[in-house]
Amino acid sequence: MIDAPEALRETAAGPASLREAYRSARAAGAARHRDIADRLGASEGALIAAHLAMPAARPDEPCLQATRLQPRWPRIVAALPALGRVMALTRNAGCVHEKIGCYERVEGEAAVGLVLGTDIDLRVFYRAWAHGFAVHEVHAAGADGVPRVQHSLQFFDATGTAVHKVFARPDTDAAAWQALVARFADTDQRPGLSARPAAPRPPDRPDAEVDVAAFRADWAALRDTHAFFGLLERHRLGRVQALRLADPRFARPVEPGVAGAARELLQAVAGSALPIMVFVGNPGMIQIHTGPVRRVQVSGPWLNVLDPGFNLHLREDLVASAWLVRKPTVDGLVTSLELFDAEGETLAMLFGERKPGRPELAAWRATTARLVGAPDWAEEGACTAC
Repeated sequence: MIDAPEALRETAAGPASLREAYRSARAAGAARHRDIADRLGASEGALIAAHLAMPAARPDEPCLQATRLQPRWPRIVAALPALGRVMALTRNAGCVHEKIGCYERVEGEAAVGLVLGTDIDLRVFYRAWAHGFAVHEVHAAGADGVPRVQHSLQFFDATGTAVHKVFARPDTDAAAWQALVARFADTDQRPGLSARPAAPRPPDRPDAEVDVAAFRADWAALRDTHAFFGLLERHRLGRVQALRLADPRFARPVEPGVAGAARELLQAVAGSALPIMVFVGNPGMIQIHTGPVRRVQVSGPWLNVLDPGFNLHLREDLVASAWLVRKPTVDGLVTSLELFDAEGETLAMLFGERKPGRPELAAWRATTARLVGAPDWAEEGACTAC
């Protein structure tokens, strides 16, 4: 990334100042909205909202224009299948998950929604959604002399942090896209966004206050991986704290080589075509890839999966801890590699592909066990016939 000019780094957060700083950053070569906003000391949502009600520009003139959407989030997501093939993007501070496909089987009208498509698989937590925009951006002409036009729908939480984005592709239904934007455009198109500051993550309660024996017994009694969040809430535990206090049968840290744990695992499954599940999320969205990964590349701090239909970008230098985790289910133990940043926030989770009613693949169990040098983990509860 090319930095914005030094004089623009501390730009005031007003819409006009943000627009001018954005243009300067673009001219200097900066690419990602999130990176530009960080350099300007603003949220990404505020950067987009600064470009509301912008006048039309020439078709070949670089520009950013935005339309504020009504906060009817379940209805908007329910309308996405009409767009056809798009790219869905969900990210957090250290990992980006991109899937190409169609939004299918949209369910949920309240706080939680589901998108259960063949390619785009989402768990949606609408309570975290606060702002949405349709974005039209024209990028400067490349070597071919042709400007690149990009259409997207971008959704943010109350702090202006992105929770989910939808990008149009050449085969996206353009008429359906325009109809969706017209249908859900808000009457208020004044530039600017009222964002509240991000609250610091509350500290974990002291280990001495935790009934570790009861917590371990409840973990051993799990019968569904989806019950794990309830287990943490019941015992008032942070996720990394829970893994640290868990019975070693169920959680082991990956040491040494914490930052390279995902690289080692992804390279191993890419070489064997073993199907996996990759979960990346934030408070408003979890996005899931299911299937094999093939092309794994490292570029600077980024670990990348660059497959047709699925891209993953993980900042390895932000992985502060990695854990191999097992949870009991009615189908046997389920194993995951879970990656966390220095604040204990989840960056990504990797599972072996599994469907309800079927045990975990023995090949996945063996591959993950090698990360912690524990071949015994590859034996208990594995499906030897898989």
